[in-house]
Amino acid sequence: MAGMRLGKTIPIFVAVFLQFHAWPTRAQEPQPESSSKPANPSDDMKPKSPAKQKKDTATKNAPDQPAWDPLRAEKDLEVGQYYMRKGDLDAAIDRFQDATVAKPGYAVPFRFLGEAQEKKGLRKQAIKSYQRYLDLYPHAEDGDKVRKRIEKLYKEVEKEKRQ
Repeated sequence: MAGMRLGKTIPIFVAVFLQFHAWPTRAQEPQPESSSKPANPSDDMKPKSPAKQKKDTATKNAPDQPAWDPLRAEKDLEVGQYYMRKGDLDAAIDRFQDATVAKPGYAVPFRFLGEAQEKKGLRKQAIKSYQRYLDLYPHAEDGDKVRKRIEKLYKEVEKEKRQ
């Protein structure tokens, strides 16, 4: 009787195995092309003018990178701080923004992002970044200092509006 059960269960296991084994291959099939692509394939071969080409960040250039990557976020913070010390605010802002994408609930990149934006004169963006930092980390040790910065930036933005 045990031999009959084994004889019936093996084909079932094989069928289930084959069914589950086939799923990954279906998931890797190429996606159908979107209708937003040009109808003429030769249009894709034409070189695009530099004005039409966009500069992408490292995250956008590599779609295979995971969106949530805490190690990459730490590295982005480290490199962003290096650029801040060097005075390259644009590069620092890019790295801090990458860190916020790599680890969205992480407050620290928003504080550094606000700092870089403030130094560059991007007051409204700095206010948003600092506020996001406080939203994520309401009991931050430097919370009072950051709130004072927000208040100062807000006054500067209001003063700018009146002129």
